Amino acid sequence: MNHLMRALAPITEAGWKEIDSEAKERLNTHLAARRLVDVSGPHGWTYSATELGRTVKLKKSPLPDGQKEAQVRQRRVLPLAEVRVPFAVSREELDDAERGADDLEFEDLDRAAKRISLIENRAVFHGWAEAGMTGITDTCPYDKATLGDDAEAYPGVITKAVDTLRRAGIAGPYGLAIGPTGYTRIVESTEQGELVFDHLQHILDGGKIVRAAGLEGAVVLSLGGGDFVLDVGQDLSVGYSHHDSETVTLYLEESFSFRVTEPDAAITLNP
Repeated sequence: MNHLMRALAPITEAGWKEIDSEAKERLNTHLAARRLVDVSGPHGWTYSATELGRTVKLKKSPLPDGQKEAQVRQRRVLPLAEVRVPFAVSREELDDAERGADDLEFEDLDRAAKRISLIENRAVFHGWAEAGMTGITDTCPYDKATLGDDAEAYPGVITKAVDTLRRAGIAGPYGLAIGPTGYTRIVESTEQGELVFDHLQHILDGGKIVRAAGLEGAVVLSLGGGDFVLDVGQDLSVGYSHHDSETVTLYLEESFSFRVTEPDAAITLNP
């Protein structure tokens, strides 16, 4: 048994199979940031911190004469943050899973998947100061253009962003992460008979366009790798909390850190 305590849950093998399958399907829909950045891991639940390869100088050693004849430094690390979002499953639905039902209702699981994905997306794009994480938009060194409400103008804005990255020596292909409202605009709009979505993919050198819940505005970034790193300890998993006669309370859990290694590789676009 591990820390997820799944063996203690009144859930059969068939029930766990359905829950894991439903969780994976919902998470794949909502996890936007990790489709555009490098993902390192999963390294496991006991992995506690990301090595930064840097040190901080200490004022003195433990000797009575302090730092005399010694140079003392401390290694810098970025601790992983643990995130847990609970959800409930009806025991009646679990019984139906055992009977072979394939139309199970896991609405609360969907809510939990959206919530934990939103936390990860926000941490990557906008940072998480309390956890020591700096987001992509926090480190953007360029002047920020504005998307606006007219989707037909998006190709011009994205073209300028890509050109800015190229002039900075950042090679493509490029990705576009965009909030839900902006994403809806580009999939529903045309420009001189061409879908705006298709035009943007051409501008991005065939890169990805990702609907990113939790992102305010948009981000154009290089997909060349090595610029943005999501370090995963425990990858998203379902664990057991407790149960009563009617429901089983479970949770989605992960541990991660995020760091920007090349701020020049992304440009932020305001809403």
